[in-house]
Amino acid sequence: MKEIKEIQRLISRVMCVDRLRVIRELRGLQKSLAGKKIPGEDFAGRVERCKKMALESARRREKRLASIPTISYPPDLPITARKDEIIQAIRDHRVVIISGETGSGKTTQIPKFCLAAGRGGGGKIGCTQPRRVAAVTVSQRIAQEMGVEHGGKVGYKIRFDDRSDRDALIRVMTDGILLAETQKDPYLNEYDTL
Repeated sequence: MKEIKEIQRLISRVMCVDRLRVIRELRGLQKSLAGKKIPGEDFAGRVERCKKMALESARRREKRLASIPTISYPPDLPITARKDEIIQAIRDHRVVIISGETGSGKTTQIPKFCLAAGRGGGGKIGCTQPRRVAAVTVSQRIAQEMGVEHGGKVGYKIRFDDRSDRDALIRVMTDGILLAETQKDPYLNEYDTL
């Protein structure tokens, strides 16, 4: 069926938080078709709802990607010299391990490298810090370097304080917050990259 194939093509473009729901609905539709029953009005309505949900999610993702501000990198940080190599590694691999000296810029620049690599469209880029103060100051620094309002596109979440917009691109949080989020969302579907 043409509409089902169109929904299948949309899956890679939907928000992470919607992907599982679209896939489940699509599987249900495919099972109904496999049952050799003649699709009725109810089936057509389910197909239309699933397609609409996938299209709306894909539009939200495109809007997020379009909202990414121009990113600049401080030339005095050692990690900036390896920027292009790291961005390409993030594009090419699901897991990237980056090692560098303290003060090289890893903490503040890697979330921005993720944005430059095309991440952050499907959900937030999560960055963890061991302490509350570090989470707050790192998010302030990233927001300042990106030229955006702190708590909007770049924010933080610590115990008893969430200063990140619903549509934030980058969220800096404590390790404990990330662990707590797995309790309500075991797959961390709110995040595109961690």
